Amino acid sequence: MTTITQTAPAVAASSRPGAGAALRQTMTLAWRSMVQIKHNPMELLDLSVQPIMFLLLFTYVFGGAIAGSTGDYLQFALPGLVAQNMLFASMTTAVGLNVDIAKGVFDRLRSLPISRSAPLAGRIVADTLKQVWAFALFLGLGLVLGFRVHTGIAGVLGALALLLAFALAMSWTAVLVGVTAASMEKVQILMFSLMMPITFTSNAFVATDTMPSWLQKWVEVNPVSHLADAVRGLLGGGPVASDATISLLWAAGIAVVVAPLAVRAFRNRI
Repeated sequence: MTTITQTAPAVAASSRPGAGAALRQTMTLAWRSMVQIKHNPMELLDLSVQPIMFLLLFTYVFGGAIAGSTGDYLQFALPGLVAQNMLFASMTTAVGLNVDIAKGVFDRLRSLPISRSAPLAGRIVADTLKQVWAFALFLGLGLVLGFRVHTGIAGVLGALALLLAFALAMSWTAVLVGVTAASMEKVQILMFSLMMPITFTSNAFVATDTMPSWLQKWVEVNPVSHLADAVRGLLGGGPVASDATISLLWAAGIAVVVAPLAVRAFRNRI
């Protein structure tokens, strides 16, 4: 009797998704993250409580002492508060990423036939878009309290675009912290330790010339100072080009330096 041995055909390794497929998968996962807000409103509440609390606190507690008038201080401080909130909101990216890694979410997504970068990129896109809500809340409450926009809708959209560009760059810092920190608590400590000094040693809340001369030198190069001044110009009128350009250069520099480190750390962790 002749034995016939049948060899199973080799399974060809699946090719990586192309750029178009990776983009579609990224947007699908970003949309999934946005839709989750409907089932977990606390995610949006995190971006709502801090803007309201900070705007009321700084305006009515510090405004009179710093500017002599709460109305004058609101006109000066609101753009700085928007910039500060944008930086602090990046903590949600770091914390959320760390929690997803700990729970094995990325391990499950990795088993799917999708681009390896799509889950990370989807979270970054979703968390950046969530900041539109915080900006709208800041501006809406500011208008109720007496803040006035003197540049029309074009200025508002320009300020939002600049803030989102800077937020997108800063999200890579959040990714780096989120994937390297051992726990959610350490993520919060590291992000807070980074964001607090850089925002409070800027001109976001007080004019530069009121500070000691040695501190003014740092304030004048602090990226948050340029971002706050650019947003002031875009919302209230005044010079914009120089501060906006410097802010975008800072954002590009942060992304160029930190993004490769964040991607490498992410690949090593996942």
